[in-house]
Amino acid sequence: MTPLERLLVRVAELPGLRVPGRPLYRRYFSRPYRHGNAYHGVYASHAEALAAAPRSLSNTYDIDAATTMYRGEFEQVRACDYPVVYWLSRLLAEGVRDVFDLGGHLGQAYYGFRRYVDYPPGLRWRVHDVPRVMEAGRRWAAGHDDLGALRFADDAAEADGRDLLVSTGALQYLDYSLPELLGRMARPPGRVIVNLVPMHPERAYFTLQNLGIAICPYRVMCLPAFVDEMAALGYELRDRWELPERHIRVPFERWASIDAYHGMYFARPPA
Repeated sequence: MTPLERLLVRVAELPGLRVPGRPLYRRYFSRPYRHGNAYHGVYASHAEALAAAPRSLSNTYDIDAATTMYRGEFEQVRACDYPVVYWLSRLLAEGVRDVFDLGGHLGQAYYGFRRYVDYPPGLRWRVHDVPRVMEAGRRWAAGHDDLGALRFADDAAEADGRDLLVSTGALQYLDYSLPELLGRMARPPGRVIVNLVPMHPERAYFTLQNLGIAICPYRVMCLPAFVDEMAALGYELRDRWELPERHIRVPFERWASIDAYHGMYFARPPA
């Protein structure tokens, strides 16, 4: 939000103004938002959040506008990506060759990280995302993937049997959790890197995110519960980092605010 918008929301949250302020904020939230991201409401499930979403914008990112959102981020690495670059470089040096990129859009990580990581011969990098985004990714790869290592997977279950699952900034948009996905696999990836994940220290919930082109359910996981669920699947937490440059402010739900996003590296001990 802009400074003026934050001020107006804080005024609307004052005790005497909360009752009229809530519907006014929802009306404002229902419009295309052009200043980053805006959030509204707290819900118990993805389905509940979806049912509450305004119909003024698309309620899915499987739209043409989503295919060009991050086009300017090819061939670059953000500061928040460096922990992923570090671990990816180490794991490739140790022999990882089969990477599954969950929610990898057009292949931003694949293209961006190769400026800093030596991709070995035999690398296979599969991206899973929504259908329209993957179709755009296939078209882009036809003219830009000079290594020929990038493929797109129609089903997230194709992560089964891969060496490494990586997901950066995508887990919050899924209608299933990562532990749920991994728990359905016969041979879950031996290593998992997640980054840019919103996590609350005590509770899990959904909110709605307005990204300008769509208003969609947005998952916030409970940090200790997520680590416990991964441990129950045999994953050891090997590294963890915080990203204070990313945060969430849910108007009228101050307890749901998050001051930092999280990243983690997990590994399963060899059988």
